[in-house]
Amino acid sequence: MSKRTPVNQLSLAIAATENRGRVSPKRPSIRLWEIAAVFAALLTGVWIGAGENFSMPSLDEITALTKPAPDDIAARFSLCSNAPRITCVVDGDTFWLNGEKIRIADIDTPEISEPKCETEMKRGQAAKLRLLNLLNSAPFSMTSGLFDEDKYGRKLRTVYRRGQSLGAQLVSEGHARPWEGSRKPWC
Repeated sequence: MSKRTPVNQLSLAIAATENRGRVSPKRPSIRLWEIAAVFAALLTGVWIGAGENFSMPSLDEITALTKPAPDDIAARFSLCSNAPRITCVVDGDTFWLNGEKIRIADIDTPEISEPKCETEMKRGQAAKLRLLNLLNSAPFSMTSGLFDEDKYGRKLRTVYRRGQSLGAQLVSEGHARPWEGSRKPWC
């Protein structure tokens, strides 16, 4: 049996990921965590050309690289108005923190600025109020993903408290759904 080089192992991992995506056409071929794992492997010293010294990092090593920072962000949020937006909540997945616009990267919530139906408006308002409550309830942390910002200039961040995604909490409470790469209708 031939030895696998780092390039071959990485290629096989990516190919396996892409093949899994073909089973369900509704799911992206490569999920964000899979891309993050590849980058984490590269950051831990798994370099192309490492030759005989190549080894895949353990799950603990990858997890250590992707752990959220300590919950050290504490602010008092209000609902955004037409006044200058400094620290306020726009909707269920967007807020301003110290003058910087943040889009919660791991979720999608109903629209309130241009809802397609009354149900979407009501659900969007509920998501907005729940996010306001969550952000004000205790300090939190944020991490960035593969992309620092979206096409609208919003910073893309996953928001955590005690290592748990606030986006995942909004999903579990029915105020959001996981982000799958594009918006889907709520009506």
